Amino acid sequence: MTLRRLKWLAILAPVLFLGGLELIRQNVFPELFRSWPGYLLIGGVIVLATLFFAEAVFAVVNRLQARLTHQNHELLALHGAGLGILGERDLETLLQLVVDGARDLVGARYGALSVMRAEGGIEAFLVSGITAEERARLGPPPVGHGLLGVVLSEGAPLRLEDLTRDPRAAGFPPGHPSMRSLLAVPVVSQGEVLGNLYLTEKVGAPAFDRNDEETLGRFATLAALAIANARLQRRIQALAVTEERERIAREMHDSLAQVLGYVNTKAQAAETLLKSGQEERASAQLAQLAAASRAAYADVREGILGLRTSLAETRSFVETLQTYLDLWQEQSGVAVELVIDPTAPFDPRLSPNAEVQLLRIIQESLTNVRKHAGATRARVCLTRERHWLAAIVADDGVGFDPDALGRTSLPRFGLTTMRERAEAVGGTLSVNAAPGAGTRVTVRVPVTAVTPNVEEIAGARPDR
Repeated sequence: MTLRRLKWLAILAPVLFLGGLELIRQNVFPELFRSWPGYLLIGGVIVLATLFFAEAVFAVVNRLQARLTHQNHELLALHGAGLGILGERDLETLLQLVVDGARDLVGARYGALSVMRAEGGIEAFLVSGITAEERARLGPPPVGHGLLGVVLSEGAPLRLEDLTRDPRAAGFPPGHPSMRSLLAVPVVSQGEVLGNLYLTEKVGAPAFDRNDEETLGRFATLAALAIANARLQRRIQALAVTEERERIAREMHDSLAQVLGYVNTKAQAAETLLKSGQEERASAQLAQLAAASRAAYADVREGILGLRTSLAETRSFVETLQTYLDLWQEQSGVAVELVIDPTAPFDPRLSPNAEVQLLRIIQESLTNVRKHAGATRARVCLTRERHWLAAIVADDGVGFDPDALGRTSLPRFGLTTMRERAEAVGGTLSVNAAPGAGTRVTVRVPVTAVTPNVEEIAGARPDR
């Protein structure tokens, strides 16, 4: 019953009751209701009717409240999982929230979610309602045969009161818990079946109903969004890394071409001088050639280090940066430290492309420190500035006069490329330097919205 019907019932029922009582008093027992016993009888009937009516109304209200509470729980769980998707959380953590929330809300003893690879086979299999020891005894995850294979192949929900009686069932492996009632729905994104989400052993009832199926379907939709989003993020990150490798390869090719041209010129000059007997001048040319070779070797090593430093899902940006700084310090001989501002809330949530570009800008800044600054120490500072992540690379070197770098002046220290990288992801780059006072490069890139704690939201339960 809806609140609208309940409102009209609360108005009409007392009117009809009192009207009927008055008709009975006047037409059936007119004399009885003109004495004290009659009045007491009328009062007793009204009291009993009021109690019965109030009990019926509150029973309806309680059912409506229970339904509303259940819907609130469902919305909280769905909202929490949705925030996790926006926050680019770990896929398995997010899917575990989905299967746990579905099992809790629908009311089932066991739950599971499987994710299929595009080329076939299980990519991920998450369970709910059993311990880690019980899960280990079950062995490998199901391969998509039996009833679960039906859901995957047909792409339609399946609801059974007793799955053991269905001829399509493939049976259970040794040690598997006993299961009878089953509710399974496909996880579908843009017409493609990505996996399935299923519950078994309905709590408090012999079988799952249509409302349970609709609720589980909404959780399956969230799981599909999470899986599709994670795969898209992986493709974007792979594309960003590929593009960055190609960019670095072009930059290395250009720089090496200049060095090799210089080496060739010096080698020819030394050869000519030696033939003419000018050994002292030839030695000077060879010394310059050796210095150029050492510089090229250092550049190549640093370029290889940059190529080997890749951002992976299993490591945070800070961890990747710290590893690079340790290796860079070992190669360059310049002390460097990573400082994270303790006074600012630091939670870097960057797009894959922004992470790549920020890392490359820091690497290019440190290359300038090694080649041009003559510094003994460098510092990389990360801080949060509202909706921006700021990275500052500072050194104690000789510095330079930025105003002296005209549009055609050399060296440019790669500042144009660094600025283009920052602007490509919506960021900015600035340089502060002075002769004898070191150099400070500051890059700011936008940070995606920080999401609240998903586990707390998903676990929240309203009192009413």
